[in-house]
Amino acid sequence: MNSAPGHRLISVSTYVLIPGAGSDSWYWHLVVPKLQELGHDVVAPDLPCEDDSAGFTEYTDVVVDAVGGRTGIVLVAQSLGGFTAPLVCERVPVDLMVLVAAMVPRAGELPGDWWANTGWEQARREQAERDGRSIDGEFDPATEFFHDVPADVTAEAFARGEKQQSGTPFEQPWPLTVWPDVPTRFLLCRDDRFLPAELQRRVAHERLGITPDEMDGGHLPALARPQELVDRLEAYRTGR
Repeated sequence: MNSAPGHRLISVSTYVLIPGAGSDSWYWHLVVPKLQELGHDVVAPDLPCEDDSAGFTEYTDVVVDAVGGRTGIVLVAQSLGGFTAPLVCERVPVDLMVLVAAMVPRAGELPGDWWANTGWEQARREQAERDGRSIDGEFDPATEFFHDVPADVTAEAFARGEKQQSGTPFEQPWPLTVWPDVPTRFLLCRDDRFLPAELQRRVAHERLGITPDEMDGGHLPALARPQELVDRLEAYRTGR
């Protein structure tokens, strides 16, 4: 695994954007035009997240097919997309991989075991206690994910409805034996309630050997802070 400094600088890139669980390309809809205005090609594929016959191999197939013969790739993965992005790197030439509020897999790990292996539940509960919140009872996406997303964007998201994430990807061991030899950056969100910052700092260090960069905001920065996220991605791409 490589950190990003020293990666090859190119003036125009192909941004490939992978969403998280139960999501699709709409998650990136505020980011895509901002990248396009800068002259970049942008690919934001919809993964077959509701298909019980599809695991991470099939998710990777969709991304690879969407990329086609494009080059100069900056691969950006959100949340569960952290399991798919390294698999893509094994099949297409990627200049830079950026993990945003992402899950980081371990070689051969069963994704369904990631939560216990990383101490996620305890970290999430401790974060809620620091915030003065209770997470007992039914999981509330509005409170967990959308607490800092503008009201109009939140309303649109809930009007669209939530996709049902299949459990299939969580039941198959992650197939790589080593992290791909691709420059990698990790960007966590300090106010993330789902993947708390302290958890992310520890996991990024233990599993990637890197110290993550940090920005304000919750788990959905592409919806809550799209311009800041684009600025971060461009800084990574140009090596600033």
